[in-house]
Amino acid sequence: MKGKAKRILLGVTGSISAYRAVDLASLLTKEGVEVDVILTKEGSRFITPLAFSCLTKRPAYVEDGLEEGGFRPTHIGLADDADLALVAPATAHHIGLLAQGLSPDLLSSALLALPEKTPILFAPAMNGKMWRHPAVAANVKTLTQRGVRWIGPDKGLLACGYEGIGRLWPVNEIFKAAMALL
Repeated sequence: MKGKAKRILLGVTGSISAYRAVDLASLLTKEGVEVDVILTKEGSRFITPLAFSCLTKRPAYVEDGLEEGGFRPTHIGLADDADLALVAPATAHHIGLLAQGLSPDLLSSALLALPEKTPILFAPAMNGKMWRHPAVAANVKTLTQRGVRWIGPDKGLLACGYEGIGRLWPVNEIFKAAMALL
């Protein structure tokens, strides 16, 4: 990448697929993208912030606070600096939070604080029954109407043992979609 490095805000929510976000962060970093990771509390139960920090050479965030040495809230700084917001994996919970405009955590606060021009890409991962639930479908429709882009979910064997839709889309394809949006 030429010129100023692009920056992606990578949200990692509470899905077993969270471990795959580490590979995604690594691919983006190798491409020269600065990756700011926000793990939800639930996401950090599956994978630690340290894994992301080691690969991206940047802090990974879990809780909100002030920037070190400044007075800009973390969620505002991360949102203002992002060229793209990517949530992978995106759970039904965080899809619903953004659709309803709720911000109980750092990730949802940052997503609501994004400048209007900043694209958002969600890569959902959840049980197929959850993905097909009318409430989730309505939230997806609402967010799509607001300009959120989607990649996935994929079909296959799910962590819950079911076969069907709900798997996180392949990491290489999420990477390609993110780079295309940059």
